[in-house]
Amino acid sequence: MSGASHRPQRVPCGVGLGLRWEFLEQVLDGPALDIDFFEVSPENYMRRGGYYPAALERVKSGYPIVTHGLTLSLGAADPPDDSYVSELADEIARLEAPWHSDHLAFTSSGSLAFHELLPLRLCRDTAHRVADRLEALGDRLACPLAVENITYYAPMGKPEIGEAEFLHALFERTRASFLLDVNNLYVNAKNHGFSPERLLAELPLDRVIEIHVAGHTKTPSGLVLDTHGAPIIAPVLELLEIALAHTGPVPVLLERDNDVPPLAELVEEVRTVREIWKRAAARPRTNERERHAASV
Repeated sequence: MSGASHRPQRVPCGVGLGLRWEFLEQVLDGPALDIDFFEVSPENYMRRGGYYPAALERVKSGYPIVTHGLTLSLGAADPPDDSYVSELADEIARLEAPWHSDHLAFTSSGSLAFHELLPLRLCRDTAHRVADRLEALGDRLACPLAVENITYYAPMGKPEIGEAEFLHALFERTRASFLLDVNNLYVNAKNHGFSPERLLAELPLDRVIEIHVAGHTKTPSGLVLDTHGAPIIAPVLELLEIALAHTGPVPVLLERDNDVPPLAELVEEVRTVREIWKRAAARPRTNERERHAASV
């Protein structure tokens, strides 16, 4: 992406936490935390003055920051508003984010905002259109982009191809990276009746730049909701470890957006995730082991 090479970058490593207003003051005024980086949604800070931008500057002085958005609406028919993209570029540059991520979804149609991450139709035409959108936006934002797999509760029309094939078709046409959300993968697997491990093995894991983990909620009907409102369960942590065996120790981000517990509990959960991350850092990636086995 054209402008990224001359922007200052603090590339995160290890396990980070989504920054939330519920504990912002503790981050600012308390002792240094056992957290490797923070992730922020820049839309929450754009067009604001005073306290919040100043607070982010203080956070940035102590921790790397990555940005993760909600409103680029990558799959919408129309591109995002020019003024919004310009303001987003300024905010990403101000926060010195090494990359910016958003979701493989659409959140708008024309002037209508749905306030929901809606799934894309799984077909090659959609994959190619989104790839072209990513290339144009990456140049305008002067920042590498990453895209996240989302949860969905019903497909958007009859799929022509599977999710893995869709992602491969997308990444064949763009320089963007993959933000793999293993909780989203697990939630979809439970709701739609497929093996999360099998789909994980089919994904373009060589393009993963960051991984998200989170908790979810199971309803009495059996439907699993991606609430980001509970601790991570063991099967999602196991899926994370399988993913890291393929990707190597890419940064991992813990998300907690609802029913946010005391910060100390989140720090402990970050430490749990970091133990998995450390094991991944200490061993060769799965594909490297396979290449070694094939050569002996």
